[in-house]
Amino acid sequence: MSRYYDLCLAATGLKSTQYTLLGFLGSEGPMTMASLANAMTMDRATMGHNLRPLERDGLVRIKISEEDRRVRQVTITDRGESALLAAYPAWQRARSGFESAFGVHEAGHLRELMTRVIEAPLPRVDPEPTQSSSGQGRRKRK
Repeated sequence: MSRYYDLCLAATGLKSTQYTLLGFLGSEGPMTMASLANAMTMDRATMGHNLRPLERDGLVRIKISEEDRRVRQVTITDRGESALLAAYPAWQRARSGFESAFGVHEAGHLRELMTRVIEAPLPRVDPEPTQSSSGQGRRKRK
């Protein structure tokens, strides 16, 4: 589904994840990178990867928090707001095309199911160490 949205948004220069990030920042206002990652169900590394091109293109501003230098504050810029508005018709075409293919009712159910999957209270799983991260399997230097 995201590939279809990406194709519909291609002429705008935005990917579906970038459009969604800009939309979220536009509606919710400035927030920390960690809060944004949590709200978008991404880890912070993935969030940084998605924000870098937006910052490079002047669509968002990322600044170090004055209270805690470890915290990054993300804000949509005026240029980002303009890009979001310009991409809205393409987003609507993607949504309409998807609903035409699957039916408005089914598309709504799918969005509802995806929200339930994201919000599901799954048990926490700690990653098991891999061979390389546990020090096993490493060759000694000569």
